[in-house]
Amino acid sequence: MNKAELIDKLAKDAGVTKTQANDALDSFTKAVADTLKKGGKVTLVGFGTFSVSKRAARNGRNPQTGQIIKIKAKKVAKFKAGKALSDKL
Repeated sequence: MNKAELIDKLAKDAGVTKTQANDALDSFTKAVADTLKKGGKVTLVGFGTFSVSKRAARNGRNPQTGQIIKIKAKKVAKFKAGKALSDKL
């Protein structure tokens, strides 16, 4: 499912226009991104938790040349599915 299909589904299920559904989805993703950027986490009971994880610096390998390269440490977004979501899968 892509963003357009998700917006169609949200609009249909909530009985709102596609523009309103798009605005709501954009607001949600911005709120999650802003919270993660500040180092916080977002928990939706029954769905899951968005959080930030730190990835340590490490050595990698250039697949074309085989040369060892250094990969910098960075922060990455992480999602852990909640029990209710896991049970539905």
